Amino acid sequence: MTEMSWDEQSIASVAHAIEAHSFSAAITPLTLEARILQDADRLDSLGMIGVARTFYVSGRLGKALYDPYDPHASRRPYDDLNFAVDHFHTKLLHLADGFQTDTGAQLAKVRHHRLKRFLDELMEEVATPQP
Repeated sequence: MTEMSWDEQSIASVAHAIEAHSFSAAITPLTLEARILQDADRLDSLGMIGVARTFYVSGRLGKALYDPYDPHASRRPYDDLNFAVDHFHTKLLHLADGFQTDTGAQLAKVRHHRLKRFLDELMEEVATPQP
């Protein structure tokens, strides 16, 4: 970036936005750009894109779709290392609470409801309504 004549403050701002966007880093975004990037990253994980990505990654890693003996984890802790559906409960369903912008929060609310509806319908198809 310095080779493109970016000043140090702009470079630091971009670096902060990149560092703060990560869910697992738990870094509070301090600039508007960082808040927007964090929201965009989390929106990408919500809704049907999040569903598709969860199942794609889980399949590539050889994880089961869900625990056929306890799909709701009523008698076990959630285990997203072994069951794709558990990832909804360990991460995806919690994303809508942490949005930084009003627009991001509004979009997240819609996608969160879609995600919940999908999970409800999936559990209905495996003949186990959610508690």
